[in-house]
Order: sequence, then structure tokens, then C-alpha cells
Amino acid sequence: MKVWNTTRTTYKVSDFLAWQRDGSLKLNPDFQRRSVWKPGAKSYFIDSIIRGFPIPIIFLRDKKSNLQTFAPLRDVVDGQQRLRTVIAYISPALLSDYDAGRDSFTIRKVHNQEHAGKAFKDLDEDVRLQILDYQFTVNVFPSDTDDREVKQVFARMNSSGYKLNNQELRNAEYFGDFKTVAQDLANEQLYRWREWNIFSPDELARMNEVEITSELILMMLFGVTEKKDKIISAYYSQYDADFPQKHEVTKRFQQVFKIMINHFHDVMKMTFRKRTMFYALFGAIYKHQYGYGSKGVLSTKKPGTMSLAHVSAIKEYGKKVVDKLAPQSVIDASTKATAHVKTRTELINYLLSEI
Repeated sequence: MKVWNTTRTTYKVSDFLAWQRDGSLKLNPDFQRRSVWKPGAKSYFIDSIIRGFPIPIIFLRDKKSNLQTFAPLRDVVDGQQRLRTVIAYISPALLSDYDAGRDSFTIRKVHNQEHAGKAFKDLDEDVRLQILDYQFTVNVFPSDTDDREVKQVFARMNSSGYKLNNQELRNAEYFGDFKTVAQDLANEQLYRWREWNIFSPDELARMNEVEITSELILMMLFGVTEKKDKIISAYYSQYDADFPQKHEVTKRFQQVFKIMINHFHDVMKMTFRKRTMFYALFGAIYKHQYGYGSKGVLSTKKPGTMSLAHVSAIKEYGKKVVDKLAPQSVIDASTKATAHVKTRTELINYLLSEI
């Protein structure tokens, strides 16, 4: 039985640049995928390095040393896209197959306002040094590891049966404004999702709170929409490069949550914990505060007044739904797994019956 004696170490970005310069780094072994990252993903990655965030482990394989230059040789087993991105940003001339249309990018404003649009040479000296001195965590396979064994290792690493859900897939594909706004707003309320038991720890780990936040943003923009993954993904794509309504969306979302926290905190676990009921409560408060029908354009608007009488009425009708004292169609709307416009609207309007 073979025992895998991999070396665990760290290397700086500058180490990889030096190896690429002297030809001792093979960036594109046969078992590596070709470069497919979009500019947004590259921008997000460089910003992560600037901020000092950890990134996934890079895997290398030692090769027999070069007898002419005496230099050690290394294959990139996993991490080609990460390394190609950082090399292309810092010194594109080091890539023999550099293609401006494919490899050129700058940092986006949505990821880092201070350094947006700047090439590496235009960054302040301390930032450039910070990037060059960033340390990747690296596992190194010994030189006697052949390609079949490498594939065997990664087949074992990827055999957990874990399948990405739709929100995780969106998170991996998009890196622009809409995704950033949805993630930031969802993350602001992390302790509320937990405290109100809206999502379990596993659901939070699978980004369910980001998905419902995305749905609530679409409600603000277009009114009640059907919960379909292709609809959500379409708007992630449409607003990836630019999301003009992000500031007004952020302000309105925070206003609705403020009302929830100040006036509905005592009944959240009992009445509005279920996802259908939570969506309806948010929708009822939002409709009362701002109304619908904006067709994707939100002008600056002062929210309406939510009186204590309004709060009590929504609580009362929410309790009727939970206690199954509401009309049957409303009860059905609160319990169905599907989320159609008709059922969502019926539940929201019922909560607003007395307002």
C-alpha cells in the first residue's frame, strides 16, 4: 500500500513569479483545466489577496531537476487558474501564451473601490509588496508521483457526493454587483437568520439566506416574482457588470429589517419562521412602506409609517395562518413547497387585510 508523503509548506507569490521567469514552473500540465475564469472572478481573487484572505490550497508536483540550468522543476497539479491570474495581473509578459482578450483585467470597483481600474504597476508600493509577499498554502507531491496517481488522488478528494445547490453555483459563476449586494445584505443579518431559526446551520452553510435575499431584492425591483432558479440566475447575469439600483435596494432592505427587529422580534420564531411566512412578512412590510410596480427602477422614496396598530394587525393575521384559522386558500399558500406569484401575493395581501 502506497503512503502519500506530500510536503505541506507555503510559497510567496514572488516565488511563483520567479519560477515562471526561469522556466521551472509548468503552469499547464495535461490534467489541468484551461483558463476559463471570467474578469469578475479574477478581480475578486486579486482583491482577496490584497485583503489577505485565505484561498484554497495549491497542489504542486516536484519534477526531476533541469540538468542544464540545475533548477528544480514543478508541475501545477491544482491551482493553475489562480496562479495564471496573479501572473497575468503582475507581469503578463511571463506568460508565453498571453492573450489580452482572455487574460487582461483590472480590479473592479465593486470589489475594491480604492484600487479599482488600476494595473499592478499603478498600485501603491505597499500594496504591490503585499501582493508579492502573499503566501499560498501549498501541498507538494513527490517527483515519483505519476499522472495516473495524481488523477486518483483528486478523484478521491472529489468523491464526497456533495453536489452544489443553485445558489452555490451562482456564487461560483458571478462576481459582480448583484451578487455582492445580495451577499452583503444577507451577511448583515446573519445573527437574525440564526436567532429567528429561519435557516439551520447547514442551510446557512449552503447559502440559503443569500438566495432568499436575492428573491427579496427582486421583489423590491419588480414586485412579487415566482421562485425559479433560472429567473434568479438571469438577474445575477443581467446585473453582474452594473447594478444601478444597489444603493436604494440596500437602504430599503435595511429599513424593512429594522421594522422586523423593532416590532416583530417577539413573534418571529412562532409565526414567521417558515420561509413562506418570512417572505410574506417582508413583502407585506415592504408593500406598506414603499409599494410595488417599480419595473426595476427605484427612485429615492421616503418610507411610509408603520404604526403599532399596523404591526398588531399583521401579527394577528400571521397567527391566524399558523393556527389554521385563515381561509383555506391562504393556509394552502403558506404550506405549499412551490412559490408561485399567485400564492405569494395572496399570503402577503392577507397579512395586510386590516391595513
